[in-house]
Order: sequence, then structure tokens, then C-alpha cells
Amino acid sequence: MSTENLTHLEAIKKIKELSESAKICMFCTELNKLPINSRPMTLQETDNEGNLWFISSDTSNKNFEIKEDRKVQLFFMNNSDYQYLSIYGEATIYKDKTTIEDKWSPMAKAWFEDGKDDPTVSIIRVEPKETYYWDTKAGKLVSLFNFVAAAVTGNTTDNSDGVEGTATV
Repeated sequence: MSTENLTHLEAIKKIKELSESAKICMFCTELNKLPINSRPMTLQETDNEGNLWFISSDTSNKNFEIKEDRKVQLFFMNNSDYQYLSIYGEATIYKDKTTIEDKWSPMAKAWFEDGKDDPTVSIIRVEPKETYYWDTKAGKLVSLFNFVAAAVTGNTTDNSDGVEGTATV
């Protein structure tokens, strides 16, 4: 496994690629309390600045927790491609119609009786502060082939097809 620490545009590209391919993350709040509160959330978008956007109910515990402490941790896993992403950041909650209109997804209607006009709809933006990623350069098939070859020959795999590192926006 090699290390590649990415900055600015390369970092944003990697965050966007990994978060949008996984699509669902564990969204953690109250990071100073144990156990940490965590729940699955569907990503709406990772924008060109590297911010991650989610739709949420303003009456959810998550929103109350963010209002008390903006620090959050997101864990994305795309097991089918051996891609993983950890994002520590600060969350901001939006209730304005312009942001809701811009970030709304028809799939979100399942959670909101009145759709985007539901008074409890809110949008959460997470601005990454510290990010770490794990990725395979060659993809799952080559990684699996290398693992099987190592198991059959009795050798160990060198994990040379993988890469990990920080992604600083």
C-alpha cells in the first residue's frame, strides 16, 4: 500500500469520487460523547469545493446535535471496489428555500409528507477539515487476483495496488 497525500483540486476530486461512488455513509455526531451517535445517511452531492450535502429533518436528533456541536465524522465504504473514506468536518444546517430547492432529490419525498415544501426539511452541508482515504489503484478484480495468487503460492501480498493518504481541501 503506497501513500499519496492529496491537496486542493486532487483532494476534492478524490473526495468527490469516493463519496459519490459509496453514496451512503455513517454520519456521526456528538464526537465528544461515548458511544458516538451514528446513523446511515444518503449523500446528495459532493460539490466542486469538496463540501458534502445531505437532506435531513430539522426535527431529527442529528440536527439537534449539530446545533449543539458542529463537529461531525463521516465514514464512507464502497466494499465492492475496496474504497474507503473518513471525513472529519463541520456541519451547517440550511432551512432556506433556495438551498432546499437546489439540493432536493425526488427520493427524499419518501421521508417528507409535503416533499420539499415540508416545513421540517433541512439541508446539511459538511465542510471537510481532515480527510483520510483508502483506495485500490487497479480495482477489485486485480486486488482479488493478487490475494488469491498469494494464498495459492503461500506468499504474502504486498498490497502494491493500493493507495492511502490524506486529502486536504
